[in-house]
Amino acid sequence: MNPLTTNAFDFPDHLFPKAEPRLIAGDEQHFAAIAESLEQAIAELSDRLDAELKAPGGIGRQAMDRDMEIHRLTGRLRALRRFGLDLCLGHIVSADNPEPVYIGRLGLTDSAGRRLLLDWRSPAAEPFFAATHANPMGLASRRRYRWTRGRISDYWDEVFTADGLEGHAALDDQSAFIASLGSNRSTRMRDVLATIQADQDAIIRAGSHGALVVDGGPGTGKTVVALHRSAYLLYSDPRLGHRRGGVLFVGPHQPYLAYVADVLPSLGEEGVQTCTLRDLVAEGAGAAIETDPNVALLKSSANMVKAIETAVRFYEEPPTEGMTVTTDWSDIWLSADDWAQAFEAPEPGIPHNEARDQIWEELLTILMDKHDGDVSPDLFRRSLLHNKELIRTLNRAWPLLEAADLVADLWSVPAYLRMCAPWLSPDDVRKLQRQDAQAWTVSDLPLLDAARQRLGDPETSRRKRRLGAAVAAERERMVNVIDNLLEADDDGEGAVTMLRGQDLQDSLIDETALPSTDPEPLAGPFAHIVVDEAQELTDAEWHMLLLRCPSRSFTIVGDRAQARHGFTESWQERLERIGLDRINVASLSINYRTPEEVMAEAELVIRAALPDANVPTSIRSSDVPVVHGSVPDLDSILDTWLLAHADGIACVIGDPTFRATSRIRSLTPELSKGLEFDLVVLIDPQAFGEGIEGAVDRYVAMTRATQQLVILTSS
Repeated sequence: MNPLTTNAFDFPDHLFPKAEPRLIAGDEQHFAAIAESLEQAIAELSDRLDAELKAPGGIGRQAMDRDMEIHRLTGRLRALRRFGLDLCLGHIVSADNPEPVYIGRLGLTDSAGRRLLLDWRSPAAEPFFAATHANPMGLASRRRYRWTRGRISDYWDEVFTADGLEGHAALDDQSAFIASLGSNRSTRMRDVLATIQADQDAIIRAGSHGALVVDGGPGTGKTVVALHRSAYLLYSDPRLGHRRGGVLFVGPHQPYLAYVADVLPSLGEEGVQTCTLRDLVAEGAGAAIETDPNVALLKSSANMVKAIETAVRFYEEPPTEGMTVTTDWSDIWLSADDWAQAFEAPEPGIPHNEARDQIWEELLTILMDKHDGDVSPDLFRRSLLHNKELIRTLNRAWPLLEAADLVADLWSVPAYLRMCAPWLSPDDVRKLQRQDAQAWTVSDLPLLDAARQRLGDPETSRRKRRLGAAVAAERERMVNVIDNLLEADDDGEGAVTMLRGQDLQDSLIDETALPSTDPEPLAGPFAHIVVDEAQELTDAEWHMLLLRCPSRSFTIVGDRAQARHGFTESWQERLERIGLDRINVASLSINYRTPEEVMAEAELVIRAALPDANVPTSIRSSDVPVVHGSVPDLDSILDTWLLAHADGIACVIGDPTFRATSRIRSLTPELSKGLEFDLVVLIDPQAFGEGIEGAVDRYVAMTRATQQLVILTSS
């Protein structure tokens, strides 16, 4: 936690004029009130959290509400302790009210109810980000702070009216922002909330209905927009709350997720689930890259995902012949029509393995209706549970299935694959067969996911039976307890006799003692999904996300020019083809990250392969030219840079033999996507590949640099 000091300003010598009391006295006074309120809020939250933790856990909805309240209090407390005074981003002054309104990461009020910080996501805070000289949104002025280790090391003012000049320092509305873009990077994405620009803020605050595409080239802030939009939507849209599914954020790879891990907590939002596509499937962690591009292409189609439905239906055919079911009391004829009736019992959409229980219940009902004798239903059902022939027949017609076994059969049984995917040519079927059917690749993951969603967990019915047995045992135990209490009651009347009531007996059952399983956190459904680097997703991979978002509420972030395998359609065409509608596209065209010197060379690379690429315009220069050299120079280049830069992060891209250090990363071009570094060194970029894939990898790798790019070749 940053110290709650009211001495918030700590300027370097050259900015000493900004410390003049008439310029910052109002801020100092306000920070004193914030510090006092923070201490009080932290104390109160700590007490409330302690009380919740000590309170009885409860059961059912009561337990869930308690857990959610503990999670909310813990997140709020963590945010307040983490930031201290630098919760404050700056302030705005409206043209008709001289009293500044201070904007914060979180809202904060004092004990008298006076608003000290306005949450950045609230509508009233929008002008802080969105006001421009062309559209001042009613502002007279705006001040933004730059915080360094919990103290304000700089601030800059913008004025929108002639009156706004009063009481402000020298106006440098863009220079401080531009300077911040070139500041040293670290292993985590830096805090940029205070410098969100108007074009970015408009997208962050757009509504959640339908699919919003954020299209922009390197350095335009797409990831910044995606992350801040996640936090904004959870705050502003009650339809997306955690009880209604919440928000899922999907990134391209694990280094990317590690890089952005601090951003959402810094915005006061810890409830967003983050993952990669690999994380959605149990087999994802160990999946290899498909070595044959033709096989990868065949598996990536939506048709192949649809083949999973046919593959499952093959195991959902009722017996075509009747059978005699022998019980302890009589023989009962179960006809083919009876089987067909039972197989129609499952509710629409229920997974295959769970549907089997409903079929079994319907079979028991049919057999009970046909039984003429006088026997209790429970006894009759228990008898049928031991009828091996009946269970064996059901298992053959509607077996419990594992997703991995189902998909593996497609790659090892040609006739099964031909039946499920009749559009495949004999050569395609041959290509898809492999020696080890369960040697999973990334291209298999959407099919495994579709199979698991369609089948459900084969353990579910077993768990339900165990739960049913546990409930029965608990109910029997409770009956015995009640009988003992009644025997001890002298007159057999009074309140204790109420224990005979079935509802009261059920309420006495200790549900916490019953077996249960935690739901899979990434199974969904989610109310909204944010996808970064979405240009890379195949049709089959999109199906994984569509299954998890029935509302079709998406934020889709990407750049068609960074698609490694090409992207010839428009976003509208692409997304309509995979099943989305209500599509809106917002474009970002200003490159805030990459210096002009680097972007000039990167543009040549991508336009050679994609003449119509959406190349953004850089707004700053580093005054450092791109350096070209030879691979043997690598060590001396890195040593020189490290000596000259006490802070910052470099990255060597394209040399798998280079060993990373604390300040120098080593990545492939593909894993560098979405990241940024002060110095980027490319090793033999022409070896990255040919065609569009090679050009995109070079373009992406070059545009990771925020200060300097070095290109080294072997010859």
